[in-house]
Amino acid sequence: ATPGAAHEEQVLACLQRQIPVLCEKPLTTAIDTAYNLVQTEAALGRQLIQVGFMRRFDAEYVALKRLITEGGLGNPLLVHCTHRNPEVPDAFNSEMMIRDSVVHEVDLARFLLDEEIISVQVIKGVATSKAPAGTSDPMLVIFETESGRIVTDEIFVRTGVGYEVRTEVVGENGSATIGLDQNLVVKTTDGRWGGQITPGFVQRFGAAYDTELQRWVDAARNGTVDGPGAWDGYAAVAVCEAGAEAVRTGEKVKVEMDARP
Repeated sequence: ATPGAAHEEQVLACLQRQIPVLCEKPLTTAIDTAYNLVQTEAALGRQLIQVGFMRRFDAEYVALKRLITEGGLGNPLLVHCTHRNPEVPDAFNSEMMIRDSVVHEVDLARFLLDEEIISVQVIKGVATSKAPAGTSDPMLVIFETESGRIVTDEIFVRTGVGYEVRTEVVGENGSATIGLDQNLVVKTTDGRWGGQITPGFVQRFGAAYDTELQRWVDAARNGTVDGPGAWDGYAAVAVCEAGAEAVRTGEKVKVEMDARP
């Protein structure tokens, strides 16, 4: 759970000693260093790295993945994501929104659709008055996958409201949505209804963090990895690098990745 800039050195130290490691995302902060970890692990002939994409362990996302895998929606065609935070520090600029927030949707798209992302486009609109000068917030991020599927992600980190993370998968035979607030919903005699929006990520994904950690411990005891590995971490870094370039240039940017060892 150290800052991303420290991950390469720490993970390498674990690999050199063949110690299993659960590394918080990002795997590293640069494509070349992330790929170096992939190659170093591959040379050992065993998996030791797990990357902390905790949403893969969330009950709702697990159910959605199962629904897709079992063909419940038919061929998945589109994925729509929403990622909203109530507030972030002023230093959290547009590129950081991609690398630190959108990175979760990057991994989820790969997890749900079981294919790589090949391009990223970022559309900027009117920024909230809460955003510092030069920061575009909200933004719409559009991913294209190898098979041509489209994934959209609304990223808005200064809503002032609450923590909202939703995902909808649209298939040939139906659609499914997760992340709708599951708290108490109240209806009153004056015709109003409402509930409480989850205030933060700990309340929303606390159980997923617990499951992730326990499964990592169990897998480490058995000498295996039971979650997103080094390649998943590298792929996320590569897509976010393209996303950061798309923020800077306004262009659709191709994702550049080396061959999988």
